[in-house]
Amino acid sequence: MIAMFFVALGAIIGSFLNVCVHRLPRQQSIAWPPSACPQCGHMLAWYENIPVVSYLALRGRCRECRAPISLRYPVIEALTAAMFVLGLWQYGLTLLLVQRLLFGCVLIVLFAIDLEHHLLPNAITLPAIVVGFVFSFFIEPGWAASLIGIVIGGGILFLIAEAYFRIRGEEGLGMGDVKMLAMIGAFLGWKLMIVTLMMASFTGTIVGIGVIASGRGGLKFALPFGTFLALGAVLAASIGPGLLRWYTGFL
Repeated sequence: MIAMFFVALGAIIGSFLNVCVHRLPRQQSIAWPPSACPQCGHMLAWYENIPVVSYLALRGRCRECRAPISLRYPVIEALTAAMFVLGLWQYGLTLLLVQRLLFGCVLIVLFAIDLEHHLLPNAITLPAIVVGFVFSFFIEPGWAASLIGIVIGGGILFLIAEAYFRIRGEEGLGMGDVKMLAMIGAFLGWKLMIVTLMMASFTGTIVGIGVIASGRGGLKFALPFGTFLALGAVLAASIGPGLLRWYTGFL
C-alpha cells in the first residue's frame, strides 16, 4: 500500500513538474492559471489531468482542438512515479529519501528544460543550492562536504568557461551549468560531484562524436550540458558510492 501510494504521489508530482518545464522558460507563473491546452487555451477538466491515464484516454490529443500533446508529459509523469517507488525501496522512509526525491525532481526539470531550451533557470538552481546545503546539516554528505562541493563544483566549471572564453573569444559553457554543478555538489558532496562531472563529460563526448559522425553538427555544435550533468548526477547518486569504494579499495 505504501508503494502504491508513492507511485500515485510520484505521478501527481510529475504532472506538476511538467507545468514547471513548460512555464518556467517562458517566465510564467507555475501556480496560475490552471492547466490548459497551449494551442487553443482549453482549460483542462480534472478527468483530463490524470497523470498518464488521461494522455492514453485522449490518445495524445487535446479533447477540444485535437492538437497533439507532447509525449514529454506522460514520460515525465511515469518517470517521476518510478523514481518515487525506487527511492522508497532504496532509502526507506527516511529523511534521505526526502532529500533524494527532491533532488531527483529538480534534475528532471532541469534535464527537460535544458534539452528543449538550452536554459537552466536561476529560479531552480539557486534555491536548490540552499536547500541541498540545509539538508547536509542533518544527513549525508555532511555540511563540510556539501560546502566544498558547492565551491569546487561552481569553481571548476567557472574556470573552464573563463579559460575557454579567453582562449577562443566565445562562450563555451553558460553560467547555468556552473550553478547546476554547484547545486549537485550541495546535495551530493564534493566527491560525488566530481563523479558527476566525469560521467557527464564522458557521455557528452560520446554524444558529441555521434553528432559529428552523423553529419548533424560540427565541432561548434551546442550540446545542452545540463542534460548530461543531470544524467551524471543520477548515476553518481545511485552507483557513485560503490564506485568510490571500489576505487579507494583498488588504490
